[in-house]
Amino acid sequence: MGDTLTDQSDTADSTYSASRTSWLAERFNDLVANVELFIRGKHDLVRMALVCMLAEGHLLIDDVPGTGKTSLAKAISQSIDGSMRRIQFTPDLLPSDVCGVMIWNAGERQFEFHPGGVFANIVLADEINRASPKTQSALLEVMAERQVTVDSRPFKVDAPFIVIATQNPVEYGGTYDLPFAQLDRFLMKTGVKYPDHASEMQIVANVTAGKSTDQLKPVMTADQLSEMIAIVGKVHIAEAIRSYIVTICSSTRTMPELRLGVSPRGSVQLGKAAQAYAAAAGRSFVSPDDIKAVAPFVLPHRMILRPEAELQGKSAEALLDELLMAIPAPSQRVGV
Repeated sequence: MGDTLTDQSDTADSTYSASRTSWLAERFNDLVANVELFIRGKHDLVRMALVCMLAEGHLLIDDVPGTGKTSLAKAISQSIDGSMRRIQFTPDLLPSDVCGVMIWNAGERQFEFHPGGVFANIVLADEINRASPKTQSALLEVMAERQVTVDSRPFKVDAPFIVIATQNPVEYGGTYDLPFAQLDRFLMKTGVKYPDHASEMQIVANVTAGKSTDQLKPVMTADQLSEMIAIVGKVHIAEAIRSYIVTICSSTRTMPELRLGVSPRGSVQLGKAAQAYAAAAGRSFVSPDDIKAVAPFVLPHRMILRPEAELQGKSAEALLDELLMAIPAPSQRVGV
């Protein structure tokens, strides 16, 4: 069965309170319920998207037009009483529109920084792959380091800082492939998929009645979200679980079907996502099942197939499933 989770004595931070995890789980459920006032029939997707936010990670939503990608992103941002900005990515969008620009102030006789769209708690990057690669690359620094550099001067963005991006599949006209360096900065990538019959009927009823995501009321403040993110960071990951994470990610680097496996950043992101998933369930420790639950959202977009593997009809998702079945998980005797 592999390693056993027996290193609990070094876990818990002495200041850690289990009641805070319980509080987090309650607030998380409030968020889920609020988003689902508008996003119907997507309970698991909504929970996973909010888990990504709890880990202070960036979310990429990829699906065909009209499936509710932007509505999901807006419903999440409307549920938080913090600053939110939307950037509509178009072919003529410039890097300065995203990050900001220095403008000469004749009265003060000096240059002043005018912040771009990324200066907010939640940034909705809509149809991100419709902008040119030059503009897409403007997000690289801020997504990784929470700052932008303009004219050699660094400017910090607000905290918490989360990018929720939507994109259309790359085979659609007018789209550009996201560079791997940018894909790797997204904690999770997911699709929306078509709703079931009952859910689509409710969607039609909502929209024809004039309801929209703009009518959603916030259920928490940005400071509360920051507190939840801090609690997630204290969720314990046992040594055996850390080893399990690294074994999964490093194994992708030797798979013959892949020309590029999961980077060490992917290992870190998998651990952070599992912490958030455990906290959302009201637990102060990560289990192997948490890793298995979040891995399909965290890892496949970091696994780049060889052309011959694609021709054979293989997918990163299927390869990951095989890997998770083949690697022994630690036993779940956790005593935090």
